[in-house]
Amino acid sequence: MKFSVSHTAIDVEAAKQAVTDVHCGALAVFEGWIRDHNEGQQVERLEYEVYRPLAEKEGAKIIDEALARFAVRHALCIHREGLLELGDCAVIVCVSAAHRDAAFDACRYIIDQTKTRLPIWKKEHYISGISEWVNCEHCAAAGHSHAEQ
Repeated sequence: MKFSVSHTAIDVEAAKQAVTDVHCGALAVFEGWIRDHNEGQQVERLEYEVYRPLAEKEGAKIIDEALARFAVRHALCIHREGLLELGDCAVIVCVSAAHRDAAFDACRYIIDQTKTRLPIWKKEHYISGISEWVNCEHCAAAGHSHAEQ
């Protein structure tokens, strides 16, 4: 499994185990969780809609690119779909390599490319009762931050 979409909770430990290798001295993991705020709004839950055929194809391509570009041995990414509650893991990237620099670089590459290239849409449900689809392609852009001023 290189890239997959899951309708059920991500098993973080199983994902890490899937890239474990005695030839590797580094494991880099990125976990993206559902938080309670975004852009000044109080978030109650999120909903992800995924066009699976293209997401899975392009996601596998991103993993292949990372494996070719960086000195890593294994990599995977799992993204959730459906309704997620606060604290749920929405996405995980696991990369193993002989050395940490390659693992960190590949992990960052995979999550950034996933955010910008895959047909995954996010709908935020706010405490106020309002819901809206949000597009955050610019989140992976260099220097962009959602930090409150």
